[in-house]
Amino acid sequence: MKINTFSKVIASGVVATLMSMTMATSVQADSKRLTSPIPDWTGGAVTCKIAQILLEQELGYKVKAISMPSGPGVYEAIAAGDLDYACESWPSYSASKEIMMTKWGGDGSVSYLGEVGVIGTSTYFVPRYFIDEVANDLTSYAQLNKYKEHFSTIETGGKGRLIACPTAGWECRDQERLDLLGVDFVAVELGTEAAAWAEAQAAYARHEPFLLYAWTPHWIHAALDLVGIELPVYGSVEWPESGWGEDITFNYGNPASMSAHGDAAYLLGHMNLSNVEQSGLVMAIDVDGRDIDEVVQEWVDANKDEWKHWLL
Repeated sequence: MKINTFSKVIASGVVATLMSMTMATSVQADSKRLTSPIPDWTGGAVTCKIAQILLEQELGYKVKAISMPSGPGVYEAIAAGDLDYACESWPSYSASKEIMMTKWGGDGSVSYLGEVGVIGTSTYFVPRYFIDEVANDLTSYAQLNKYKEHFSTIETGGKGRLIACPTAGWECRDQERLDLLGVDFVAVELGTEAAAWAEAQAAYARHEPFLLYAWTPHWIHAALDLVGIELPVYGSVEWPESGWGEDITFNYGNPASMSAHGDAAYLLGHMNLSNVEQSGLVMAIDVDGRDIDEVVQEWVDANKDEWKHWLL
């Protein structure tokens, strides 16, 4: 069949238009892709899962959630552009914010997006039965050495034992704190949040004394009757000699990515998840053994009147 020149021009134009549309669609699809880390504690994972569901189901993004340890590496990956955003940083734990965030005098390589809504507190705890039955005067770190033999194990010799922050990446610096305060205890990192709770619950069931790093909000305080040990007030001495401050948690991201994805940045900066809400979700996952995707999706489905205000 003979094709005239005019038909060839028309055909070429159609092909070019289709290719242009295909390329535009591809670029648009790529622009709706984000990468974030999965926090390595259940509360943070819940916060990030809520954000991911809303980003995908309401704003049309595809979020790649990757496993990596919390801490400085997350900040560095965000600054480098390898991650687009991260959820629920606890400011008193993080020295990176002072280097990378203008809010704390840093260089602006990481953007502060906004508060999560969750307000955390952290310290060391002992079971109430130990206070009631053995150590009526135990209120602060200053009395811990008096009772260290009750907390010692074969692995710690004559020193007491702290069930410490699970991983070094959380930047708790427990052993440094104990040493600076003259507390003759060994900080033992068990590697995961679940392992720390399991050991504490087992000791509690045996009615044994233990010293435990923990935080609120968390279901562990509903499961076990614990009493907080006072540490030096945050800011009164150099970190890590002090305890933690009241942590107004926040989301954070890569400046260029968040500028390019304004609707995502708005969502991450306007979340307002309460301590009570997060605690209930964490308990359903950690205690009841339910799947995080299922639990969080149920919350999203039931709370549109709340999260709709988080969207542009």
